[in-house]
Amino acid sequence: MQFAYRCLPLTIANACGWELLLPCDVTAEWNGGSEIKDITVTHADPQWDGGRLVASHFGHGVLTFQTGFLLRTPEGTATLARGAPNWPRANIVPLEGIIETDWLPMTFTMNWMFTSPGTVTFKAGEPFCFIAPVKIGDVEAETPRIVALDAAPEEEVAHKEWSRLRNEFNARLAARDPEASKVGWQKWYTRGVMPDGAPSRTTHRTKLHLRQPEP
Repeated sequence: MQFAYRCLPLTIANACGWELLLPCDVTAEWNGGSEIKDITVTHADPQWDGGRLVASHFGHGVLTFQTGFLLRTPEGTATLARGAPNWPRANIVPLEGIIETDWLPMTFTMNWMFTSPGTVTFKAGEPFCFIAPVKIGDVEAETPRIVALDAAPEEEVAHKEWSRLRNEFNARLAARDPEASKVGWQKWYTRGVMPDGAPSRTTHRTKLHLRQPEP
């Protein structure tokens, strides 16, 4: 899906953290029941049997993965654990959790919940968990405000100009205008500029450069 890289927010989200990868294929089947025994798990590599990697632990169609890591983050920084961004799977969804890894002396699990009875397979090398640091205090410190657009005149002018230019461009695309068709889409956000060409006033990124874990 190369076209997805046209959406910069998706691309940045995909790279804003670290993936935990499976060492072997795992197949799980849920019969729709609420008991732990209602999920059966098969590992392609028997050395991971016995709940060492994936097991039914909570019941109710929840599949539990062992991450195997004892994470430690700076004080005030927790870890957001979730499924890999923009990686949809049929019949099962990731459950997100925030773990206080600035003090927790134990490992944590990554959980997925079946949405309907059936079978799912996670392949070796695929991500089963995606982790990223998060400062909960920063979220608590924010105070959201909802105001009418006309209460922010500068933003209102910029938004109306964007809307006008966007509608005009889409109309040209619909009319198969050669120049508009060649451009394909307006790249204001990707380029980090305002509709009038002025540079954005915030830090703009088109790519993230995360550090690799040290051995």
